[in-house]
Amino acid sequence: MQHNIIPEDIAKRLFKESNLPSIGKAGIREINKLARDIEAESGVKFIHMEIGNPGLPAAQAGIDAQVKALQDGVAACYPPIDGIPVLKNEASRFIKNFLDLDVDAANCIPTVGSMQGAFATFMITGHIDNKKNTMLFVDPGFPVHKFQCKVLGIPTEHFDIYDYRGEKLRDKLEEVFSTGKIHSILYSNPNNPTWVCLTEEELRIIGEMANKYDVIVLEDLAYFGMDFRKDYSHPGEAPFQPTVGKYCDNYILMISSSKAFSYAGERCAFLAISNKLAARHYNDLKAFCGQEIFLRGILFGALHPLTSGTSHSAQHALAGILKAVNDGKYNYRDEVVEYGRKAKMMKDAFLAANFTITYDKDLDEPIADGFYFTYCYPGFTGADLVEEMMYYGISAISLDTCGSTRQGIRACTSLIQREEIPVLAERLMAFAKDHPLK
Repeated sequence: MQHNIIPEDIAKRLFKESNLPSIGKAGIREINKLARDIEAESGVKFIHMEIGNPGLPAAQAGIDAQVKALQDGVAACYPPIDGIPVLKNEASRFIKNFLDLDVDAANCIPTVGSMQGAFATFMITGHIDNKKNTMLFVDPGFPVHKFQCKVLGIPTEHFDIYDYRGEKLRDKLEEVFSTGKIHSILYSNPNNPTWVCLTEEELRIIGEMANKYDVIVLEDLAYFGMDFRKDYSHPGEAPFQPTVGKYCDNYILMISSSKAFSYAGERCAFLAISNKLAARHYNDLKAFCGQEIFLRGILFGALHPLTSGTSHSAQHALAGILKAVNDGKYNYRDEVVEYGRKAKMMKDAFLAANFTITYDKDLDEPIADGFYFTYCYPGFTGADLVEEMMYYGISAISLDTCGSTRQGIRACTSLIQREEIPVLAERLMAFAKDHPLK
């Protein structure tokens, strides 16, 4: 390496001191810490593409509502486990306004981010039926979800969505669901990390197959409305954010404040549980948590022992944001579309330096520009590339950690400022000079 900007002795020493079994297969937080350790010692600022931290200001409607709630004294009170009424009502309105679904306010439950929402859901869905013990992931996906299942002792299966688009998806789900061991399925839409956006027909397939085999669908909408090829941001007006909820009975939507509203620091999200699922009785669930009704299982069998509720003031913040969005006073898309613009610029820089886009197609269309994209370099595995690029002051995570069958790296656009993109381009060119194509 002749053009690297991180001294090799510093990088290698800190690699060793990190005690990571594999730098290239390390998790998001592990890579972030390692990059910051190298920054501190070398004095070189990294291009951070490993962590999905919002790069935009938090929604002002949330700040105003949270400050007022604190001034009104909510910090002294435990929050209700099922959520404050104003949040539950605005969440129900939001689901109707932007997904055209009817979910009762009673079934909209705040969580400490979608991370906790997923963990609580896994706890309960893993015990609804003693004959079903396995969680199905549509990969690539958010790496931590599988680790959550590991912690809970829940077996998992997975497949790469890239290989099963369109009608192929039906055949694959038939193959997996027909084993009779799958209790639930999880996917994100838009997808983290590929930015694949499932079509209405694919969501219909998932819903129909879930109904056929009595499988609960967990739809992670962390990147709500961020397929920027369409505008889903006008309340009560088509087009609506595509959702499986149109096509199945038993679903849970995970709606986060972190990305669409840049409110990641306060850790507030909500679960929207379909009315049928919320009221459903599961005899086997009672042995696990003393509750038969699914909603009560979520509330008292999972959320209560985990945190005893979501922060009171954070609930008020999310309620304030959702009200502003529902009332048409705050168009979140106007701000977050910047991620798509930066993605286009960053992709161009990678392509100019001989990198390739790993997940480059969304069916017959080029992959959309958004919060993430994926890339690789000829002759490298994703894991090897993660480690090698650290010497050039660029940090990201391998697609190996996301369950991908393809080699490459996930690039997060959020923290990159426009003025950093020329710096990124310069470092990518330096990498290309040191690794000429054969």
